[in-house]
Amino acid sequence: MLDVIVNGESRALAESVSVKQLIQDMDLQGKRIAIEINGEIVPASQHSSVQLSSGDNIEIVGAIGGG
Repeated sequence: MLDVIVNGESRALAESVSVKQLIQDMDLQGKRIAIEINGEIVPASQHSSVQLSSGDNIEIVGAIGGG
């Protein structure tokens, strides 16, 4: 198990989880979001290849449109 922090809350994940899998597990696929891991933004093009590690601090924010 991996222990990570997602938006300030502890979360236990299965071993070898990618950012893309986390997004799917949280029902966020298809939404306009930005992902930051340990202070570094992860581009959407890398969501499939970036694997999470125990202790990662993950921030997920949604884009808000307006005018």
